[in-house]
Amino acid sequence: MKSRLVSLSLIFCGILLAGGPSLAGESVFPNLEKPPPSTIGPLITDTAVPIGQGNFSIQPFCFLNITGGRFSPNWRRVSSQGDFYSLQVPVYFTYGPSPNVDLVLVVPYLHNWARDARLPSSREAGSADFGGLGDTTLYVKYQFQEETASRPTCTALAGFGFPTGHHRNLNPSKLRTDLLGTGAYTFTAGLNLSKWYSPVYLYANLWYTLPIIATVDGVPIHDRDLVTLNLAAEWVLTQQWALLLEFYHNWQAGNLLGPKSQQPAQALLGLSVGLEYNMNNHWSFAGGLAVDLAGKNTVYNYSPILTCKYNF
Repeated sequence: MKSRLVSLSLIFCGILLAGGPSLAGESVFPNLEKPPPSTIGPLITDTAVPIGQGNFSIQPFCFLNITGGRFSPNWRRVSSQGDFYSLQVPVYFTYGPSPNVDLVLVVPYLHNWARDARLPSSREAGSADFGGLGDTTLYVKYQFQEETASRPTCTALAGFGFPTGHHRNLNPSKLRTDLLGTGAYTFTAGLNLSKWYSPVYLYANLWYTLPIIATVDGVPIHDRDLVTLNLAAEWVLTQQWALLLEFYHNWQAGNLLGPKSQQPAQALLGLSVGLEYNMNNHWSFAGGLAVDLAGKNTVYNYSPILTCKYNF
């Protein structure tokens, strides 16, 4: 499974880096060399082109995660022992202090629900819910290569995660719905790519996240390092409308720093489809559905997604 995913990733990134003819017929835009002036971009995959010096945008997302079950250690689907739902509303604040630099602050609100849930520590099934602030992240993005006819936009990324989500003094009666954060500071290094092949915009992310040892509800936990790979295609239909197709994948590796994690390795991959409407240079809207297809040691979800973006 992993070898196939790596092969797919290399092929996709090779297309981005190689340059070449248009992926599909004649563009709906008069200038075939440049992408449309304003699109909202993918739902999950991060973009590479800077917002521009002095520009500012706000983009809230709404993810409703409906848990269908769990992936076992051998990639099989098993029961989640209850009905679980999660509303995630991360808000992205993006500012361009210079032509090639973006600062992005992500502040999420989370709300979890559990219905007829049975945990290993509980004798009977119960219901609970809890909401509040999740872990906050600050990203710094630097574009070191601008797109040309043969080369993609290349942007380096550094992210700093702060454990602002609730992770202490958990209430057993809340059935873990009050766990809103990892409890760990994290550092992420990554690369974002994008390339315009009229009328399709291709995107790729490859990130590596290192967590430090955290204390969750009084128990020291050192999570494994996380590798994230996202691939997306944005098919621009008209000046306003575009279709989205995304492949997302993350898996946990060993630890580069600190002691070896005792947590079981997790992996998750899925697909997302969506539709976007770019009203003008200020307002854009998008919606879609993400489906977790395979994984291990984690839950799988069906997630409707809505977002809007306002550029100042």
